[in-house]
Amino acid sequence: MQKEHKDAKVLILTCPFEPPKPKTKHGLEIGSAADYEKLYQMEQQYFVDMVKKVKDSGANIVLCQWGFDDEANHLLMHNDLPAVRWVGGVEIELLAIATGARIVPRFEEITPEKLGTAGVIKEYNFGTSNDKVLLIQDCKNSKAVTVLIRGVSRTICDEAKRCLFDAICVVRNMIKNNNVVGGGGATELACAIEVAKEADKIEGVEQYAVRAFADALETIPMTLAENSGFGAIDYVQKIKKMQIEDTNPFIGVDCMSKGTNNMYEQIIFESVMSKKQQLQLATQVVKIILKIDDVICPQEYE
Repeated sequence: MQKEHKDAKVLILTCPFEPPKPKTKHGLEIGSAADYEKLYQMEQQYFVDMVKKVKDSGANIVLCQWGFDDEANHLLMHNDLPAVRWVGGVEIELLAIATGARIVPRFEEITPEKLGTAGVIKEYNFGTSNDKVLLIQDCKNSKAVTVLIRGVSRTICDEAKRCLFDAICVVRNMIKNNNVVGGGGATELACAIEVAKEADKIEGVEQYAVRAFADALETIPMTLAENSGFGAIDYVQKIKKMQIEDTNPFIGVDCMSKGTNNMYEQIIFESVMSKKQQLQLATQVVKIILKIDDVICPQEYE
């Protein structure tokens, strides 16, 4: 394939670019050089007919799922038809959607209406081992962006991929719900204060379960304070008092020592959608654990 091809008319094939297999019971018997020459001419004519059908359709790029042999590749390049062989099934479907092409299962069904379009198709080389990536850009029905992650080790690449995935999830959450709450443990502390207030209104032993939920919420700011080098208990009690006195739910742990505990002023926010999912998932896990009334030890059955 050329290094770069612009204004591509893409033909996507799922049939192999090769002559049909003999349909006789015992295969094809060749008894002389003339028989072999006849077979060779038949294959050449078959390739010529296939290439002519592709050329007549107006395609100038061919993507094939089941590949083609070297003879077909030579004829395609000779007719200025760059081709890509062995494209995966999932990629074929995604390329068809992006370029607006119809997947063609047989050469007899090739028509100009089934071609897709792409602004640029180019081959990109990178790395010391000369690895290659095929980039298909400016597609008809796609605004996808390709991110190439490189690093000195697999661990670094995996960590970068995880960070990128988390960032994309944050953007998705903000698109679905653009409301935010304070970070730095401020939201959990505010929720703990309100849950503790509700516990005072409950009679009976149920109030102890509600208070335990409030104590669990305080674990988040307490852990942040401890990781930041503060005295966890005293520090959390201090910012808890500040929240109650100022009625400000944005008071949290000043992890960066910027001189203020107001997360709004520090521009530290979290997505409401993400925060709700965290609290709901944590609550569900606790409920599942509490429903377990017995633990079976393997030693009992040895």
